[in-house]
Parts: sequence; C-alpha cells; structure tokens
Amino acid sequence: MMTYLEFEKPVAQLEARIAELRTASAGDEVDISSELERLEQKSAALLRSTYAALTPWQKAQVARHPKRPHFLDFVAHAFDEFVPLGGDRLYGEDEAIVGGFAKLDGRRIMLIGHEKGHDTETRIRHNFGMGKPEGYRKAIRLMELAGRFGLPVVTLVDTSGAFPGVEAEERGQAEAIARSTEACLALPVPMVATIVGEGGSGGAVALASAERVLMLEHAIYSVISPEGCASILWRTAEKAPDAAEAMKITAQQLEKLNVIDRIVPEPTGGAHRDPKAAAEALGKAIGEELDALADTSPQDLLRAREERFLQIGTV
Repeated sequence: MMTYLEFEKPVAQLEARIAELRTASAGDEVDISSELERLEQKSAALLRSTYAALTPWQKAQVARHPKRPHFLDFVAHAFDEFVPLGGDRLYGEDEAIVGGFAKLDGRRIMLIGHEKGHDTETRIRHNFGMGKPEGYRKAIRLMELAGRFGLPVVTLVDTSGAFPGVEAEERGQAEAIARSTEACLALPVPMVATIVGEGGSGGAVALASAERVLMLEHAIYSVISPEGCASILWRTAEKAPDAAEAMKITAQQLEKLNVIDRIVPEPTGGAHRDPKAAAEALGKAIGEELDALADTSPQDLLRAREERFLQIGTV
C-alpha cells in the first residue's frame, strides 16, 4: 500500500479515484477506459510537476520516506552478489553499518553502507541506521582489507547521524568516526560514495570522504538535521522548513557548492515508487565512475581526494 506524504495529497486523491473506477468497472459492460486513461495522464503529470518543484524540506521528507529503498534493497537490485562480513575484531557486530565483498557488473568491490530497516523489528535490529563505534571500526577494517586486495570501495550512505547514546560515547564514538574518515582519505584504491537517503553529520562523512561523491536526486546531506538546526537557532523544531531552506541540504544545491560530483536521477515520484529502477540507475552511475577511476594511480587518488575537499564551497 502506498504511503503518501502531506504534499502528495492531490496525487493521492487522483490515484484513489482511479482505483475506485477500476474496481467499479470490473465486470461492468460500460467502457470507461478513456476516462481512466485521462485520469492516469493527469495523475502522472501532477506527480511530475509536484516532484519538479519540491522544497528542501519536502525533499527531506522524501529522503526519509518509510518505503524508500535502503542498503539491502540496493544490494538486491543493483549488485550481482554480496558476501557480508561482520564484526570489528575489537568489541562486536553493529548491524546499522553493513559491509562485505560484492560484484557490480562483474567488477569485484568492497561494499559498505548504512541499513535502516523497513519495519519495527528490522529498524530496531539495525538501530535505524545509526552506527555505533564498532560499526565504524568494522568499516575501517573492511576498507583496509579492500586496500590490501586492490578492491574499489563503494559506500551507500543513509543515516540521520551516528548513534548519540551514552554507551557509544563510552566506546569512543568520536574517535571511531574520525578514524573512519581518515581511512577513506588514505585508501590506495578508488572510492565512490553515494548519498542514497539521509546523509547526516559525521556519521555520514565517515563513509563519504571519497574522490567521487554521488547523490540520489531526492536525498539530503547536511551537518545536522533541519529539526536539530531549528531547535538550536529558534528553540523550536517547527522552524525545520526554514532551516532546511537555509542549510542547502539538497543534491541540486550541494552540486553547485562542489560538495558532491553527480546527481543520480530517481524515478518520477521518488525512489520509493520504483526501488528496482532507482537501484539500477544507481548501479549504472557507480559503474561509470569506477570505470573512470580504474587506471588512476594510488598517488593520484590521494591527491584527488585532497583537492576535492579543499575546493568545497568555492564559487
């Protein structure tokens, strides 16, 4: 069943009317195919126009849509195979950050990313995609393994931020995030990072410090959530839409600021309407970037990462 966001209500009403007509016409001798076709065209046009004019706050809502595909969905639709590897060899396993060997159109890669889960059970198991220190240390271990075996690293970033709990701080959350960021920057192999949903704070940067950073069309990437920003500046989360506008969190805004390198288009109406098509488009874009980086020397890769981060924000 489709879950509609607040700004999608006009589309929801049209699609409900179409569903009613289809049900009513089942077995009926009256031909209403022309009316159905007219409504379907109107609905599709309204969906296109709505998503072509989304505000930053509306994009934040799309990026958090409960049906939006997450790491394991992209694995299922965009990658040929995936062999998960667990544990940080220091403390334990963190299922908020998943990683392992994978194949993309025959290329062997190391794939790492956040998994949020889709229902109550899986969201709790994956801690809503909020990584703990052991998750980031696992990512470091896998990146070092990729460097040792000459495998490109691909990351799929989708987190509201690293887990802020006391136990995470006790186990060295800040240090783990910093070292994960350092591991990205020091990789001797190509790295392509993609923001597929929410890219929140250091928890996202820790897996996104690559020489090529992509974003899905309706994803967001920011140092803090709009609600968090609004709570600090205006002492109320109700100002979140204003904060989202000021923070420049959308793919289109961040591309202009040189924070990201490429926007990957989503199906009309967002990735949640057609996860398979979204995953296939993402896989194709990642493959193109890996091909472009394939013959780059380790020295040039390190230099490219340094240069891309030094020029962020220049206009």
